[in-house]
Amino acid sequence: MPVQIKLSTLEQNLAFFSKMYDVVRLVDPIKKTVLEYGDHRVGETGEICYDYWKNGKICDNCISVRAFHDNKSYMKLEQNPDVIMLVTAMPIEAAEGPVILELLKNATDSMMVGTGDYNSGQAMHNIVRDINNMVIMDHLTSIYNRRFVDGRLPVDIVQATVKSQPLSVIFIDINNMKKINDAHGHTIGDTALKNVAAVMQKCIRTDVDWVARYGGDEFIICLNNIDNTDAYRIAERVRESILSIELPLKNDDTRIEISFGIQTMSESALTADEIIRMADEKMYENKNY
Repeated sequence: MPVQIKLSTLEQNLAFFSKMYDVVRLVDPIKKTVLEYGDHRVGETGEICYDYWKNGKICDNCISVRAFHDNKSYMKLEQNPDVIMLVTAMPIEAAEGPVILELLKNATDSMMVGTGDYNSGQAMHNIVRDINNMVIMDHLTSIYNRRFVDGRLPVDIVQATVKSQPLSVIFIDINNMKKINDAHGHTIGDTALKNVAAVMQKCIRTDVDWVARYGGDEFIICLNNIDNTDAYRIAERVRESILSIELPLKNDDTRIEISFGIQTMSESALTADEIIRMADEKMYENKNY
């Protein structure tokens, strides 16, 4: 198992790290806050970690969350409007809770792609965006994938808990996916999956909520600050919209059918695994009803 850096070791090397990197900081990857270190202890600063990137939203491909969950170091390219940074995230052993060491180095003037220098143009920024999207997007449906769920749902749960707001998760399964694939082939099946994903996207607030393909024909919708009653209305709207999808079939009016389960976190906090499992169980209850 990878070994975490101890706080005492970090303290001894902070000055050295600062010579090599443009930004050296500690973050809580779940609460999304920047931490301060002193007297061998970690404390809160009140600063939001993603404010550094000046885009006003949580990073989709957050390697600090992955570093914490996997207990190993990760690297990626990230950008704000002015610079491209090479970010290294390393887990720190601390009794206070999740702590990640982020080392940021300006790579704007040193990045080369192929035989051309893309430093001064928009191309390099597009490449960074595309690379990050490859990690957390489902290539077939163009919505988020399970890796995104694993990193993002715990963060949304913490945000909902801190703000005393409800959070609802809808777990969706396509009932007749196998039948569609067997009868009409996987090309039509892929078209069905893409259409389902597109319908879900249209039924949510894309600046607040998100949709992900959890695996195969299973999907998750996360609704922030939405109670169970409103989540049910949204789920019914999704179901009815999916039923109206017309597949490109000759002389066949096969419709896509789904089952869904909803779990809302309000007064009692739930972990990401718990809220997904409970929504999944309710989905199976509805499927078998």
